[in-house]
Amino acid sequence: QVQLVESGGGLVEPGGSLTLSCTASGLIGSRVAMGWHRQVPGEERELVASVSSGGSTFYVDRVKGRFTISRNNAKNTVYLQMNGLKPEDTAVYYCRASDLDVGTDDWGQGTQVTVSS
Repeated sequence: QVQLVESGGGLVEPGGSLTLSCTASGLIGSRVAMGWHRQVPGEERELVASVSSGGSTFYVDRVKGRFTISRNNAKNTVYLQMNGLKPEDTAVYYCRASDLDVGTDDWGQGTQVTVSS
């Protein structure tokens, strides 16, 4: 059974920084793409950034240049470094692991990020 445990959310002032972490256990395949999504109440969950098993990254336009996704395969951990945070970044952030070998998608429980003065 796959488990994703997120940490690092919190309250930060506009312009501040936070780093989210997500550690996975129970993954089987060697080709696992990992990503961060976020959701605001009443809206669809949206992809923020992703990183493939080979290290290729993707960012949605609104976070390019401010957020950096990285992974440590030895620790089965993915990180999201968020700089220059804006009030519109406020959301619950979810970690996602897509195991391409076994065809599964798993999600973390979510961590709240609030950007406010």
